[in-house]
Amino acid sequence: MYRSGNPALSDSTFDKSNYSEAPWWDGVESNLMTIEGVAEKTGILLLITATTGLLTAFSMPSSAPLILLGILGGFVIAMMVIFSGSMNPILICAYAALEGLALGGFTWYFEVPLQMPGIGLIAALLTFLILGAMIMIYRAGLIAWDQNTRIAVTSALIAIVLIYIVSIIGSFSGWYHVPYIHGAGPIGIGFSLFVVGIGALCLVADFDFIEKGVERGAPKQLEWRAAFGLMVTLIWLYLEILKLLAKIAASRR
Repeated sequence: MYRSGNPALSDSTFDKSNYSEAPWWDGVESNLMTIEGVAEKTGILLLITATTGLLTAFSMPSSAPLILLGILGGFVIAMMVIFSGSMNPILICAYAALEGLALGGFTWYFEVPLQMPGIGLIAALLTFLILGAMIMIYRAGLIAWDQNTRIAVTSALIAIVLIYIVSIIGSFSGWYHVPYIHGAGPIGIGFSLFVVGIGALCLVADFDFIEKGVERGAPKQLEWRAAFGLMVTLIWLYLEILKLLAKIAASRR
């Protein structure tokens, strides 16, 4: 058992018994999953997301309906991939494109209506810096993804999700509001820093999970599924960094 904190990468993702009817799990070396292959496909997905994100951002506000399409479409496809165990590159690339629509709209909202120019570029750079830093930390063996770390990160993730769910339901119903964690004060900034830190640790979990998949001789076709799982974490991390930067900027006004 080496479960990642990422719902897109479960214990069964690289379990051969779940692909008993698949003719491509044959152990041929040229057909094996590699770290380089996962990195290449993650790069393709990032390029797709960045392209649709920029197109949406530069065509706002006329393209505002695309944000809702991105949110709903991305969520539906993500659920399809996660629960069906799909590794279809077209489906996964469609997820990346739809998420780009949503991210581009959100970024425009922070940059223009909220008057925070350049915040999207800074958030993207910080996301990639954190990605690079966590790769080096993981490769250096400074963080071990063991049972205790997994329990701690998973518990923190559950708590974060519950806070967001309560906050969203409360904002729509009007019966409850969480002013501190969403505000620009020290508590709100501290909460966002905590969430970004958990997101960074989830990257380590993904690296460890993917590496063990390679060690188990997973087939090359599963590189797309691994890249999808990594994209889920990166997109979430970018959004959290965007919100953190917005809180910091608002606190200085």
